[in-house]
Amino acid sequence: MSEFPKHKVFISYHHANDQAYKSALLDLNKRLDIFIDESVDTGDIDPNLSDESIRIKIRDEYLRDSSVTILLVGTETARRKHIDWELYSSMIDGQVNKKSGLVVVQLPSTNPQHFTAAFGDDEKKRLYPEVTSWCSIDSRSEYEQRYPYLPARIIDQLLSKDAKVSVTQWSRLGNDLENLAFLIDCAYRERENCNYDLSRPMKKIDS
Repeated sequence: MSEFPKHKVFISYHHANDQAYKSALLDLNKRLDIFIDESVDTGDIDPNLSDESIRIKIRDEYLRDSSVTILLVGTETARRKHIDWELYSSMIDGQVNKKSGLVVVQLPSTNPQHFTAAFGDDEKKRLYPEVTSWCSIDSRSEYEQRYPYLPARIIDQLLSKDAKVSVTQWSRLGNDLENLAFLIDCAYRERENCNYDLSRPMKKIDS
């Protein structure tokens, strides 16, 4: 049994490219029982609805009572409008459900070289014990250089001093998923304190 409590999560990902990683995550979770999967397909939402209607529909119908959103980042993730809708909707307080915490996992296809530890020394020691020196970044251009595949909406949060979003690598999760359980629990506990940057308009088309 995990040392961390289970939370209800929504997994956001590019279905065409990255289904194998979501399936692998769920297969591991069936054995290890780390989280409760609340994911459903948001692909059938009418894009002609107003932005507000889309946000409310996703937050209160599709995200349901999930409290943490896991974003799996592949090479095309940032281009998909439905992923942007899911991220935006995760960050707002709906009429039924409140905003979620966020955990970002870079997939091997992106050849990730960097990571961001938003949850302090415990996260640094647990996930990155080999790192002895850390730096702070406050430039969008540097974030974009380090994370060329991250959605712009995630970089908005990394630049915000009021939003805690960790960005890790698939290889750091481990076969027992305890590192992921740790990140989910941190995101859950910090979610109400996050003041997400919601200034970016929702994507209208895949880019």
